[in-house]
Amino acid sequence: MNLFVPLVIAEMINVGIADSNKPIIFKDFAILVVLAIAGMVFSFVAQWFAANASVGFTTGLRQALFDHIQKLSYSELDKLGTSSLITRMTSDTNQIQNGINLALRLLLRSPFIVFGSVIMAFTINIKGALIFVVAVPLLSVVVFGIMLASIPLFKKSQAALDRLTEVTRENLSGVRVIRAFCKEKEEIKSFDEANDNLTRINEFTGRLSALMNPITFLIINVASIVLIKEGAVNVNIGDMRQGDVVALYNYMAQMIIELIKLASLIITINKSLACADRVADILDIEPDMAYPKTMREYSGRQEELPAVEFQNVSFSYDGSETNAVEKVDFAAYAGQTVGIIGGTGSGKSTIVNLIMRFYDTTEGNIFIDGINTSEYPEGNLIDKIGIVPQKAVLFKGTIRDNLLWGNKDATDEELWKALRAAQAEDVVKGKEGGLDAMVEQGGRNFSGGQKQRLTIARALVKKPEILIMDDSASALDFATDLALRRAVKAMEGKMTVFIVSQRTSSIKNADLILVFDDGKVCGKGTHEELIKESTVYQEIYYSQFPMEKPENKKEVTA
Repeated sequence: MNLFVPLVIAEMINVGIADSNKPIIFKDFAILVVLAIAGMVFSFVAQWFAANASVGFTTGLRQALFDHIQKLSYSELDKLGTSSLITRMTSDTNQIQNGINLALRLLLRSPFIVFGSVIMAFTINIKGALIFVVAVPLLSVVVFGIMLASIPLFKKSQAALDRLTEVTRENLSGVRVIRAFCKEKEEIKSFDEANDNLTRINEFTGRLSALMNPITFLIINVASIVLIKEGAVNVNIGDMRQGDVVALYNYMAQMIIELIKLASLIITINKSLACADRVADILDIEPDMAYPKTMREYSGRQEELPAVEFQNVSFSYDGSETNAVEKVDFAAYAGQTVGIIGGTGSGKSTIVNLIMRFYDTTEGNIFIDGINTSEYPEGNLIDKIGIVPQKAVLFKGTIRDNLLWGNKDATDEELWKALRAAQAEDVVKGKEGGLDAMVEQGGRNFSGGQKQRLTIARALVKKPEILIMDDSASALDFATDLALRRAVKAMEGKMTVFIVSQRTSSIKNADLILVFDDGKVCGKGTHEELIKESTVYQEIYYSQFPMEKPENKKEVTA
């Protein structure tokens, strides 16, 4: 519609005004009104489709990205980092959405108008059109040159935003600790450094992008001056009519308007392309864990086979030169309780993460019910295991919603049974609404001990064959801890229980105790056996029960 307007104006001037032909003037005026209305309708329709397409695409992209992240292993998530993934899921996808919307509206329109103006100029006057032929390539060089230079800078900008997000997230989640140690000034300084770095990159990128407008204006204005000068000369000698000069100038003006839009658009497009590359980097990551599609023939749990067996297992985290655990061998049978104890960083949590195949072993094999963990289809292994993580995590919703994570079909009776076993019945009954009491984000309306008991109940609702409690009773008092262990032991079925704890009282009565020191099993057996043979276990036990130490017993007796 826009490209037709200069032709109508040219006729209005050349025929209507020059010959005082009023019917032509009124006819051309009516045509201009129709073109304007038609252009407006097309614009509204185009904007609706562009918005619909961009929002729809980004919704699908965000979902695909989220689904892909769920498939990544723990080691890949550790490498990428939470802050970077959050930025890519939010800021980057929003930038992509804006870029697609503007691209569909303007990136298709602006080049069409620019090159269309060149073509239409040739239909009016070939000599005048040659000015367009020179101007357009020069403009293209400027626009695409700045565009290519900007894309890497926008990538750096988003990476700096990752760092700023990481600092912000760390500070907000740890605000109580920061204030407890009066570290506000140091943390503000750390935030300022990350913020200033992002600002510097954005300012430099902005200066480069800002060159586009003055350079394009310069080229277009020079072209306009040449066009008017040549047009005036040609009109004087009779080679061109006045309306043709006005039409050519209108086409040049349209090019100016579209190039202004395009200059702004290029900045957004550059950001979108940089963000698209960052999202593509995540989608290009192939999960390093392969799962078979079908389960091999399995006749169920067999008493003579260990429920969990480690054979010469070693594992090192990505980027680490040393093994987190090394040459671990043990077997746990159905109905047994296995205690895991050791110093901080000795590899206790690594062992339970390997049981669930959150990480793949570097060396050795792990068997669950006689089948290698790598032979289980995705999800089948986790279905057999109930996990109570070291950090108690509850999600926003009701208590019932959180418990049903263990088994979505569980009845209220089953939920209360799990709560009683987890020593959390009083906690739920003490809340208004009972099972339907609200849980705030992160469970912040519950104490540490209450959250731990609810997460234990969530795992028990699942009725797992293997229950793993990774230091999940650290906030419980000794009496509650004892009642919990007794209740778990009394539950139906031969459940294999792994208890990771710093307390010897929590694992003292376990059928098998594994003592870890620097990633290696330095002691294995019952409490009675280890208290005689393992110096590491003795040190841990007597540090917690000094009165049990032989020399102290003699002193008390004396």
